Amino acid sequence: MSAQAAETLELDELVARIPDGARLALPPDYSGCAMAAVAALIRRGARRLHLVGVPALGFQADWLIGAGCVGTIETAAMTLGEYGLPPRFNAAIKARTVRIMDATCPAIHAGLQAAEKGIPFLPLRGILGSDLLKHRPDWKVIDNPFAGDEPGTGGQDPIVLIPAIRPDVTLFHAARADTHGNVWIGVRRELMLMAHASRTTLVTVERIEDTDFLRDERLAAGTIPALYISALAVARHGALPNGLAGEYPADSKALADYVSAAQSAEGFQRWLSEGVLAAAPDRTSARVPA
Repeated sequence: MSAQAAETLELDELVARIPDGARLALPPDYSGCAMAAVAALIRRGARRLHLVGVPALGFQADWLIGAGCVGTIETAAMTLGEYGLPPRFNAAIKARTVRIMDATCPAIHAGLQAAEKGIPFLPLRGILGSDLLKHRPDWKVIDNPFAGDEPGTGGQDPIVLIPAIRPDVTLFHAARADTHGNVWIGVRRELMLMAHASRTTLVTVERIEDTDFLRDERLAAGTIPALYISALAVARHGALPNGLAGEYPADSKALADYVSAAQSAEGFQRWLSEGVLAAAPDRTSARVPA
């Protein structure tokens, strides 16, 4: 049986659930970015967001940084892939207008897994010896209390404790939800982890289908149950200009045009005014049958 269905909202209503100052978990560019929701967040004038990249951030974060919505970035990387370095992020780092919490992919996942399990931290070994420990005082190095029980350790076995990362909100885009509020994510398991770890999970989808994914053995394993979904909004083509696997490719021209425009603050503001801040497109649609 499915849990009670998540609320279905209009896009602006969904975005209103993300308060200023929220710790906001976002996926990388290849994993279902809710670009329509990010644009709505910019139009709302969000401020002081603490972005958590799971494990990296790209275009959506650069948009938010350029628009002045971000106070802190916690991520393993900021990259636009083949399009190069994120221009507004680079400018913000040079101007010191955002705080950086450097991490690694395993550290981000370990922190979220700790929150998922309801424990205060998880141990991780690979960071030992790196300069990251100098810049992350919240990561603690202890002696493995079981080291004496392991042959060859000589009682000395340092290990890093990564504190739980519990986002206030997770935001992503998916191809489909069902009328019970379950969301199908396929192989994108990081989205499942984000939903488990977060206090609130907000999802935009291409469509809502009149079925129950959890009753279909082909779909159930790739489905986040409604129990973990706080609210949904239909946003057709809501991942553009990024692509959405199985639905549509990225708009390479739009992405390249953004990178070119955003090389300067003036160019970014023109891009913002002509696109994001202009009248929002009608991305909603009625429910469609399975």
